[in-house]
Amino acid sequence: MRCIGAGDYRGRVPVSPDPGFVFSGTAIEWRGPAPFVFLEVPAETSDDIKEAARGQEYWGQVAVEVRIGDTDFRTALFPKDGRYLVPLKVAVRRAEGIEVGQRLTATLELAPRS
Repeated sequence: MRCIGAGDYRGRVPVSPDPGFVFSGTAIEWRGPAPFVFLEVPAETSDDIKEAARGQEYWGQVAVEVRIGDTDFRTALFPKDGRYLVPLKVAVRRAEGIEVGQRLTATLELAPRS
């Protein structure tokens, strides 16, 4: 298991035995001043997360703990067009060999805001 924590890539973010939300989506590129890569959360799963996170969101973002493959990390979901996007840091993409357009399966849990 590879663990990548917020700000400290050597940190461990535990994922509890509760499976939380499990979904599959596509890694997409969002062009800006620098290219960013996100995992699209399906609309139905986004609706479920929004309901479960009511009162925990901050400026529309939701703090989460995510597992993709063997890599655990903490991040915040970004809202876009009524759905959520999971930011995929370079360290996560390298650890899992993630490419834009690749289909991924993720496990996601709500995390306390820090």
